[in-house]
Amino acid sequence: MGMRHAMAAAVLAVAGVTAWPAAQAAVVGVSVRIAPPPMRYERVAVRPGYAWAPGYWRWNGRRHVWVGGHYVRVRPGYAYVGPRWYRHGPDWRFHDGYWARR
Repeated sequence: MGMRHAMAAAVLAVAGVTAWPAAQAAVVGVSVRIAPPPMRYERVAVRPGYAWAPGYWRWNGRRHVWVGGHYVRVRPGYAYVGPRWYRHGPDWRFHDGYWARR
């Protein structure tokens, strides 16, 4: 683990979050003990050539903060998978949105 990763892990440990490496990428994941609030309703209109990236609850180090959804340009051959929180033991982990090959 490089110095940057060690420092990021230390900062997150003090903040009460866990850092874990993601398959050869310099990514810091978020794992918290507090469940995110229910999703908010967002009115979405069909917009040709765009996909809707839904809003999500972001952890700011002390609490969950709502981040509103937005449109992203469609990528031919891919489907957008929205961001989500999932249960992992006693923790909640966040997985950011991404494009998946069809």
